[in-house]
Amino acid sequence: MASNKRHERTRARRMALQVLYTGAITGESPTAVAESGRYLDEDGELSNYALMLIRGCEAHRAYLTRQLNATAENWSVSRMPIVDLAILRIGAYEMLFVDEVPNSVAINEAVELAKAYGAEDESPRFVNGVLGKIARSIDAGESLFPKPGSASDPGEAADEAASADSAAEEAPAAEDAAAAPVEPAPEGDATEVTVKAADERLVEDDEEAAVYES
Repeated sequence: MASNKRHERTRARRMALQVLYTGAITGESPTAVAESGRYLDEDGELSNYALMLIRGCEAHRAYLTRQLNATAENWSVSRMPIVDLAILRIGAYEMLFVDEVPNSVAINEAVELAKAYGAEDESPRFVNGVLGKIARSIDAGESLFPKPGSASDPGEAADEAASADSAAEEAPAAEDAAAAPVEPAPEGDATEVTVKAADERLVEDDEEAAVYES
């Protein structure tokens, strides 16, 4: 039963990545993309967990952007490849908002997505490094920014302004990606986000690899 649940969540993360990537490329709301069904459905319909990831990443976009900007040294979200940024948002969202998922599992799953779909050869290491830094701050009881809704949260107005700023920063990268000619990937090429599913590496909860410590 537990293994089936892990398998389903691996699939959910993969589908959430497809939707977040599509939304970034088209400039649409990821939730709207999900509800319209405009994504490859080789894995079937979106699961409840996939929808939760999509809606959560969208609802907390500004907060996640602030976390990633503060964590990724010398890299702002505007410079990150779109697919890598989507993977980071999914991983960071699980670590910060989904208590039942251990940090090491969230990181391992994000690294596997980066291995399969990352924009660069260094994408897995980059994803591991950024999420690992967030994990260490959580383990130390530190917080880079107050969570939305907390007493020290700057409020909706600040989040809306930050969200608008982050969207403006990411727009040029999305336009470049949308304008670039799309060439078919060679058979077996796992770098194209919406073409082939990754070979799943299921993570056992009682055998957490704690990648970020390496």
